[in-house]
Amino acid sequence: MLYDFIIINKKDKTPLYRQIYMSVRKSIETGSLKKGTKLPSIRRLSTDLDVSKTTVNGAYEQLCAEGYISNRPRSGYYVEAQFSGTPSKSDKMSSNINKTKRYYEYDFSSKSIDDGIININEWKKYVKEVLNQNYLLTSYGEEQGEEILRNALQKYSLGTRSVNTSYENIIVGAGTQTLLHILCSLLGNNKKIALADYSYIQSEYVFNSHGYDIKYFRCDKYGACIDSLEEINPDIILINPNFTVNSNITMPVTRRLEIIKWAKENNVLIVEDDYNGELRYSTHPMPCVQNYDTENTVYLGSFSKILLPSVRISYMVLPQKLTDEYNKIKKYTNQTASKTEQIALAKYINNGKLDVHLRKARRIYLEKSNLMLSNIKKYFGTSVKIVFNETSLYVSLIFKDKTIDDSVIKKIDDALIKTMQFNKAENMIVLSFSGIKDVKIESGIKLLYETISK
Repeated sequence: MLYDFIIINKKDKTPLYRQIYMSVRKSIETGSLKKGTKLPSIRRLSTDLDVSKTTVNGAYEQLCAEGYISNRPRSGYYVEAQFSGTPSKSDKMSSNINKTKRYYEYDFSSKSIDDGIININEWKKYVKEVLNQNYLLTSYGEEQGEEILRNALQKYSLGTRSVNTSYENIIVGAGTQTLLHILCSLLGNNKKIALADYSYIQSEYVFNSHGYDIKYFRCDKYGACIDSLEEINPDIILINPNFTVNSNITMPVTRRLEIIKWAKENNVLIVEDDYNGELRYSTHPMPCVQNYDTENTVYLGSFSKILLPSVRISYMVLPQKLTDEYNKIKKYTNQTASKTEQIALAKYINNGKLDVHLRKARRIYLEKSNLMLSNIKKYFGTSVKIVFNETSLYVSLIFKDKTIDDSVIKKIDDALIKTMQFNKAENMIVLSFSGIKDVKIESGIKLLYETISK
């Protein structure tokens, strides 16, 4: 007897019981087999399909376990589930698989780093070393981050950024956003936060999701203005002292101390986003704000541009009062960063590899930044104002007489030039030099100039 709802192929590697199970299940889901329909007995189906009764029994038991059919004593197997139709997934999956990623000849986005700054094989060696230690992989990670990494981060951040803390005050997470969510949960919802309007855009999403009232403070060439902070009267301020939008200088120590003093007097928490603070290469990196204020400053550090973007490990240093609050909720949280990568990074830091890596990165990015700046000046001359963000590895071009509108943006895209950001309101194009090869910088800048000038 033929069953139009069962298709099996004995040459297929898929087990026969699985083929029967899938055939019956599909027929039920598509409505070919209606609720209440009696199925062939195990004996009858095994005979008609020329398979063992064990094979049929295995398929029926799986269908019963999932609720598609039921076994009625002394009566047989009946369809129990009723579907009005299931969505087709194959076409959508097929289109996603066949979709090709657009290629850009000149990639001035910030989505990658220069592969010349890291020995990938050496990093893989540390990861493999952890993977070969089975006992490390058969247990959950520590909620706060692996202790071996937090100890390594305490020494590393003290040496490179003068962060003054204990490993007990460090929290590890998969990216800065994750850590900001933890911080907001400690501080509570519906706070008022002040930040610069050029801040990390993803941070604003986190603050919005916690009901924060976001205000933007004014900046002069030295950073956040105290009188602007006084006008806003926030509960929290978020600062990046490594870059000021109105200049390419780092926030001087005098302004840092002014902000610390004002924050203490007004019971305002400082959140310091020290994004790539280690990557200052034209001068020696100056100490972070947290170095001067351990009681009222939260410090955020990341490895996305320092090591590898795919290694999603960031860390947050809390003042003791917030660490005490975190310890109360820690058991209810899960660690989001890979345990394997955390331990590998700890070993990488402890063996001095990250220090070597940083020295190389500073040299390469210094050379690339000089190439970027010299070629922008060569081709664009005085037609643009140049704002250079050293630690974030990008240059902003603010056009004086050219309007950056949708037609210009399309021409740039058609020329296979990928930028980091457009700001039409400011007539600004932002170019990152983190990932583009140095040999392509001049030709890329020249093509950008020619494209915009048409």
